[in-house]
Amino acid sequence: MIGDGITSWVGRTRETEDLIAPFQAAGMAATLDYENSPGAGDALPPGWHWIYFVDTPRESDLSEDGHEKRGAFLPPIDLPRRMWAGNRLRFHKPLRLGERATRKSEVMSIEEKDGRQGKLAFVTVHHRYSGTDGLALEEWHDIVYRAPPAPDAAPPRAQPAPMDAVWRREWMPDPVMLFRYSAVTFNGHRIHYDHPYVTQTEGYDGLIVHGPLTATLLLDLMAREQPDKAIKEVRFRAMRPVFAGRPLTVEAAPSDTGVEAWAVDADGAVAMRAAMTLA
Repeated sequence: MIGDGITSWVGRTRETEDLIAPFQAAGMAATLDYENSPGAGDALPPGWHWIYFVDTPRESDLSEDGHEKRGAFLPPIDLPRRMWAGNRLRFHKPLRLGERATRKSEVMSIEEKDGRQGKLAFVTVHHRYSGTDGLALEEWHDIVYRAPPAPDAAPPRAQPAPMDAVWRREWMPDPVMLFRYSAVTFNGHRIHYDHPYVTQTEGYDGLIVHGPLTATLLLDLMAREQPDKAIKEVRFRAMRPVFAGRPLTVEAAPSDTGVEAWAVDADGAVAMRAAMTLA
């Protein structure tokens, strides 16, 4: 699955320039149910950078799952399922509404593993976001490619949610919310809006909530509950899929190093964890 031809993708780079425009921010604010959106010169809230610097491949360059065909920037790994596995963000200074900014991306590593449900391949991409004042944000994005699970494969192990939450907010990420987030991020991945595809082709139980959207909801909880606290670094780890039309609860509590946060699915299991270090 991973040979010399695939490993040669390590070191591949791509650069994207974008305007931190108010339209996308207004769409994100509405999706998160804010009455007002940030204005010109305001700092972009944590996690909102995902609505900018989006890839815009031509229609003829899309693969069956709605993503850009593999082999352009990302390696042509021969596994059908693609998921957001985790992420690390390091905040240096804010990006601001109205400024032009760049994102420089590099494929850092490609690793093959054997999981409980079959073959896995992990690709880590390092992004560096810079605004008019220099480097604003670094991101290490972990993408996982999976083989279809065997019919007798055990489901992902469920971890019960901690009982010491101090802050909590409940969401209902329905198909409309997923559509709006896909629209504002120009995300064509069919697992988020195409029910026949995600259930019949990829074999999931329903539409899947975007990993970055769940991560943004965890960051949003801190922004609402602790607006005076700045996040220096955060590490996310996706634990299991979150399905549309089912309740999702984001929770957090102070820790020795900052804040621990987690997302709880409708079955009471932890779907994502986040460890935040405060500035």
